[in-house]
Amino acid sequence: MNQSVLVINCGSSSIKFALYANPDESAPLLTALAERLNEHQPSIRIQGAIEYQGDLPADSGHKAALLSFIERCGSVLQNLQGIGHRVVHGGELFHASTIIDDEQQQRLTTLSPLAPLHNPINLLGLELCRELFAGVPQVAVFDTAFHQTLSESAYLYGVPYEWYEQDAVRRYGFHGTSYRYVTQETARRLKKAPEDCNLLIAHLGNGCSAAAVLCGRSVDSSMGLTPLEGLVMGSRCGDIDPGLIEHMQRSRNLSLEQIMHELNRNSGLKGLSGLSNDMRTLLAAEAEGHEGAHRAIQVFCFRVARQFSALATSLPTIDAVVFTGGIGEHAAPVRQRILAAWRLMNFRLDSELNRCHGDENGRISQPGSPLVMVVPTSEERMIALDTYQLIAAN
Repeated sequence: MNQSVLVINCGSSSIKFALYANPDESAPLLTALAERLNEHQPSIRIQGAIEYQGDLPADSGHKAALLSFIERCGSVLQNLQGIGHRVVHGGELFHASTIIDDEQQQRLTTLSPLAPLHNPINLLGLELCRELFAGVPQVAVFDTAFHQTLSESAYLYGVPYEWYEQDAVRRYGFHGTSYRYVTQETARRLKKAPEDCNLLIAHLGNGCSAAAVLCGRSVDSSMGLTPLEGLVMGSRCGDIDPGLIEHMQRSRNLSLEQIMHELNRNSGLKGLSGLSNDMRTLLAAEAEGHEGAHRAIQVFCFRVARQFSALATSLPTIDAVVFTGGIGEHAAPVRQRILAAWRLMNFRLDSELNRCHGDENGRISQPGSPLVMVVPTSEERMIALDTYQLIAAN
């Protein structure tokens, strides 16, 4: 019996694919990336069981990219068991991954105002796959679902309560699929059940967030109504005084749309450094004396340490502080500086283990120090597992 599951992550100008042969395989059979969609030089690259790299016709969109992927990989896509989709925002309607039928797709459409940059594109991927893979179950896996266990004290903002009741204004949290995977994997490495683990986790990449996990369940998160709140990110500002928006409207006569564009696209590491949103570039530039790079990294690390300290309020004990995501997994100097900034905890890192990104269990701290770990995430694997489980249950 064919047990393959396809995982699709639709972005505004890209589609990521991962094909898993069966639920027991930790690595995908193949991966693919279609990028620069709806631009002049779109391309697709396929790696694994099938190897291909080439350009797509100019201005090709998501459907053309999906059709190209099917054309190149059709031999391994026959009799798919299911297709799993990353969906950024599930609001309060979706507390767990869900098989999407006409009714659920309509419910999902109502959430687009909560994530106008993300959900409509995620929905497009769902719609295209329902059209092109008729009869194959489609599963939506939500970034927000893991954080639906937050208490009212953690998710409410100090704004009129009717904004929550009528406009769904609250903290939702994101990167939930990553946190769920990392929580389970950390528990496995600690030889504990997830429900016996209290963790502080930082998912640090181009998008950054941190979360407190109590007994295997999310109880607090740095991201809020949108993925703009919280830590300093690659190009997103993170926490700011909301009064800044009115100030910039008056100071520079900017429109709301212009300000939001700057906060989403030209802030964070990019804005602070005046150089790049990529931590690798900034670390190299800092080593050569670039003042802006140094400034951006210092702010970034301090904000993570401060957020860790705040999130610790939600935990009675901390079994481990865990780093994941592109920066979290690969930037040893950043991990060291974050923990050095959190002075109260007196972390002592093993410099060699930190340089190597952890021992066989991911530990980078010295014996006797509060435990610090590096645990690589795999959102695609988590989406595939959810897809397998839901299809088996139905």
